[in-house]
Amino acid sequence: MHYLLIRGLSHEVGVRDIIGALVNQTALTPDDIGNVDHEETFAEVEVIQKKGSYRPGKVDSVGPETVNVAQWERGPWQKLNHYIEKYRSLVQLEREKEMERHEREIRETSGREREKMGRALLHLRGKDVGEDLGGKRMVKFSRNRKGEKLPENELAVGDLVMLSKNEPLRDDNPTGTVAEQTSYSTTIAFDEQPEDFLLSKGLRMDLYVNDITYQRMLEGLEKLPFHFNRELVEKLIGLSSIEEVRGTNLKLTNGDLDSSQKKAVRRGVNTNSFFCIHGPPGTGKTTTIAGVTEELVKQDEKILATAASNTAVDNMVEFLTDRELEVVRLGHPARVTPYLRKVSLDYKIQENPKYQRSRELREEAKVFQDEQDSYQFPSGRYRRGMSDSQIHQLAQKGAGSRGVSRSKIKEMSTWLKLQEEIDELYERSQELEEEAIDEIIDDSDVVCTTNSTAGSSLLEGWTFDVVAIDEATQATEPSCLIPINKASRVIMAGDHKQLPPTILAEEAKDELQVTAFEKLVSRTDNSITEMLLTQYRMNEDIMEFSNQNFYDGKLSADSSVADHTLAGLMPDDYTIGEAGPSWFFEALDPERPVSFLDTEMLEARERQRPGSTSRENPIEVKIVSRLADWLIEYLPARDIGIISPYDDQIDLLNSSIHEENLEIKTVDGFQGREKEVIVISFVRSNDGNELGFLTDIRRLNVSLTRARRKLIMIGDSETLSTHESYEKLIKFVKNKNSYTEITDLTLT
Repeated sequence: MHYLLIRGLSHEVGVRDIIGALVNQTALTPDDIGNVDHEETFAEVEVIQKKGSYRPGKVDSVGPETVNVAQWERGPWQKLNHYIEKYRSLVQLEREKEMERHEREIRETSGREREKMGRALLHLRGKDVGEDLGGKRMVKFSRNRKGEKLPENELAVGDLVMLSKNEPLRDDNPTGTVAEQTSYSTTIAFDEQPEDFLLSKGLRMDLYVNDITYQRMLEGLEKLPFHFNRELVEKLIGLSSIEEVRGTNLKLTNGDLDSSQKKAVRRGVNTNSFFCIHGPPGTGKTTTIAGVTEELVKQDEKILATAASNTAVDNMVEFLTDRELEVVRLGHPARVTPYLRKVSLDYKIQENPKYQRSRELREEAKVFQDEQDSYQFPSGRYRRGMSDSQIHQLAQKGAGSRGVSRSKIKEMSTWLKLQEEIDELYERSQELEEEAIDEIIDDSDVVCTTNSTAGSSLLEGWTFDVVAIDEATQATEPSCLIPINKASRVIMAGDHKQLPPTILAEEAKDELQVTAFEKLVSRTDNSITEMLLTQYRMNEDIMEFSNQNFYDGKLSADSSVADHTLAGLMPDDYTIGEAGPSWFFEALDPERPVSFLDTEMLEARERQRPGSTSRENPIEVKIVSRLADWLIEYLPARDIGIISPYDDQIDLLNSSIHEENLEIKTVDGFQGREKEVIVISFVRSNDGNELGFLTDIRRLNVSLTRARRKLIMIGDSETLSTHESYEKLIKFVKNKNSYTEITDLTLT
C-alpha cells in the first residue's frame, strides 16, 4: 500500500472530485483506490501499488486548482505523519500559551505595569510616514511630549503589536508589525490604511501574538511531504542515516580563517545533506558560516541565509557584504544604519525600472480613486439588485430604473468604469512589483532573512541550493523547517551548550527546546559536525571554567585575547581609593580577570514581591551599584554589562543605577553579546538552598562567557554550592585565588 498526498485543494473539492481526477489522469481504477482521508485543503489517499499505475507528479490538478502531489510508502509515511502531527500540536500549544499570556497580562495588569514589564508603550502619538515596499502604510509612534525617550522595552523588529486608545482588548483594535525602532520612536507597518485615531495622541501600543510566524511554522510542516529533495526529509526525521561529511583540499578565498574554521568551511562546502558548525562563545561561527557561503557562491550555488532573529540576520549580512558578495536583505533590519539599508530589498528596489513603473501605476489608480468621489457609489440603496452590466446598459440608453434617476444611473456606471480601471492598474502594478522583486533576488548571490520571512510571499516559488541557518540552537525545529523547505542542503551554526529557544508552554518545552541542530549532532556522533576551537573574546582565565565544564577542555584563547585585562583600558591615574574593605579592591583589581564575591557572611537574603514569581536581592544590588559607580568613572558605560537571571532583580538594579548606556539585562538578553566587563548577580540566597532555574547550567555558561577582560560574580556560596556545577565554580575561583568573602559592606 502506498499513499498519495495531495495539498492545495480548494474548499469546494470533495472526495468524489479527488477520485475522479486520479482515475481520469492516471492508470488507476476506482478499485485501486482505498480510503480517502480529506480535510480542508489536504487529502491522504490509499493506493494499491500496481506497476506503472502512478508516477508522482502526473496529477497536476484536482478540480480547478493546481495542487501538489507526493507519493510515500506506508511505513515512511506513517513516521513522517507522526512527526508532522507531533510538531503541529506543539506549535499550537505554544501559540495558545503566548496568546493567553498577552491577553491575561493586558486584562489583569494596568498599562503602567505592562509598560514596566517592557511589553507596552503608553502616551504615544502617531504620524503617517507613507508607504513601504508592497504598499504597507507606515506610522511612526513617539511620546506625546516631543523629545522624550521611549522606556526600555521588549519590542523588536518583526513583532506584532496592537494599538488602542482606551480599550486595549477590543476585537477591532488595529494590529501592525514593528518595522523600525529608535530610542525615540517605533515605526509600525499596517496592511491597510491606518484608522484616523492612530494619528492622534494618547495611544497605547501592546506587544501581541505574531500569529504569522506560527502559521508559517504550520505551513512548513504541511509542506514537508512535498519537499523537492525527499532524501533530505528522510534524513531529518531519521528515516535514513546521514553520511559523514569529509573535507576537501579546496583553496579558500578567506585566508584569515583559523585552522578549525577552515576545516569547517571545507567540510560544509562538501556536504550532501546536513552539516553543523558548533561554535562555542567567541569562536566566530558567523565568520565561518559566511566563509562557507562565500565558497559555495564561487561554485555558482544560490544561498538562502537565515536566523531566528533580525539582529542575527543583520550580523550575517555584515559578514557577507564584507566578503563582497551580492546580498539582498528581506524584511526590516533590526538596526537602522545606512550600511544595512543599502542591501535591503526596500532600498534596492527603488532603482528597478519595473518597480518605478509599478509606483506610477499606483499613483494613476489613486487619481481615479479621487475622481470616484465625484460620482455615486453603487450602494444597495441605489443599486436595487441591478448587476454591473445592467447599470451600464441603462446608462448607455440614458434611462433610469426602479425609482433611480438616469443621472444616478450614469454616475454609478462611471464609478464602476473607474473601478475597473483602478483594479486593472493595481493588478498590473502588483505584477510589475513581483517581477522587480524576482529580478533582485535572481541577481543576488545570497538572500538573507529571518526563518519566518523565508515563508513569506516574497520567496514563493523560489528554491535554493543551500540554506545556511545561523544561531540554529536558538530556533525551534518547526522554525527551521520554513527555510529548510526551500533548499537541497542545509548548513547550521550554533552552540547547544548555550540557551535553547524560549518556550512558554510547559507541555511543549521538553520537545521544542531540543533543536534540530542538537538532535542532528547527537544522532550522528559528530560525523556531520565541526567544532570551532579558538576563541577571540575572553581572557583565558575567564574562558577556563566554561572550557573545562562545557567544552571538554578543547578551546584555546587566541594570543590576541589570552592575556588581555582591564588594565589595558584604564587611564594611568586610576585609583580604587585609599581606604575601604578588601573585597572592593580585590573585585576591581584591573589585573585580575575573574572575581567572585561571596555574600554568605552577610544577611543578603533574596526576597519575593507580592504576586511575583521572580526574585530580587537588595544587598547584591548595593554591591553591584557600588562597583558600577567606580567602573563608570574610568570606562565608557557601553563597555559594561550587568547580568542577573531574574526580572525583578533587573528592575531593582535599573532603579539604583542611572546610566543610560550601561546595559542591565537577564541572561537571555545577553546571549550572543559581549562586554569588556560583566558583573553577575546570582540573587539566590535562602535557607532551603533553592536555585530555581539557575539549575539550567546553560544559563551559567552564557553568563560566564560574555566578558572580554573582567568578570565579577556576586552570590551566596552556601546556597549556590548545593548544585554540582556551582560547587565546581566556587572551587575553581578559590583555586584561582579569585574568591573573596564579604564580611563588611561599609565603604568609605
